[in-house]
Amino acid sequence: MDPLSDVLSLLKPQSNVSAGFDAGGDWAIEFPRNIGIKCYAVVSGQCWLAVEGVPDPVHLTAGDCFLLPGGRPFRLASGLEVKPVGAHTVFPPARAGGVVTYNGGGDVFLVGSRFVLSGRHADILLKMMPPIIHIRREEDKAALRWSVERMMQELREGQPGGFLVAQHLSHMMLVQALRLHMAEGPNGGVGWLFALADKQMGAAIGAMHEDPAHRWTLQELAERAGMSRSNFALKFKEMVGTSAMEYLTRWRMLLAGERLANSSEHTSVIALSLGYESESAFSTAFKRVMGASPRQYGRDRSAVAA
Repeated sequence: MDPLSDVLSLLKPQSNVSAGFDAGGDWAIEFPRNIGIKCYAVVSGQCWLAVEGVPDPVHLTAGDCFLLPGGRPFRLASGLEVKPVGAHTVFPPARAGGVVTYNGGGDVFLVGSRFVLSGRHADILLKMMPPIIHIRREEDKAALRWSVERMMQELREGQPGGFLVAQHLSHMMLVQALRLHMAEGPNGGVGWLFALADKQMGAAIGAMHEDPAHRWTLQELAERAGMSRSNFALKFKEMVGTSAMEYLTRWRMLLAGERLANSSEHTSVIALSLGYESESAFSTAFKRVMGASPRQYGRDRSAVAA
């Protein structure tokens, strides 16, 4: 698989809420901190998005799509001067699709989903993404339009199997939005997702994902990127926020954690398959990255499953 598919496979995003929101007049809604990724598209109208920790609010217009990967509190509003109400006063505590109408509706319509991440240590991967991913170029909106319009139709009509269809459409929106964001280029951002958009860094990251068991050296990765060793090391650290060798170790440990949690493989077998000749060296690296020994990690996962 490619690196983006690799990471999403480990994150295991499950869309547990897909719904429409139809608002009218002056309104503002405050959403609390949450776990996972939120993905929205503006079908019609316009509104404002303000995310905690992000200095500038974002003006959204029809066709815009945005992702909030960090789970930060945020506000959606018709205007920044409107006093917000809590989301719990507008949205039912549990809803299986459908459309929520607020203030009579008619001025702005959004569709979206919340993805719960069942992969353990998803926060390690989410930290590599920016707090807001905003898709606004006209050609990118066109690429998303079919999924958005189809989801709106499913949520409005309430056809048999509509909730399941909306879930699949929301996954398409998530992947497509991330793909389009990467295509925009790094634009000076720092993080794994930005680095994938860079041809040189993407080649090195792709090589590590393709063969994590290989005993990669900095020189080999630099050659994959078509760069000198020193320039590669500097650029990787600047773009990803960590060194290439640290990234490789972290990726190996995430793969190992998945196998410890979902298979009966012995630690020594997993260690060898990920390029470690010594089980003790693997265990040391695993504990440093994952915060627990391989044995403790596997035991905790078994207890949770039980």
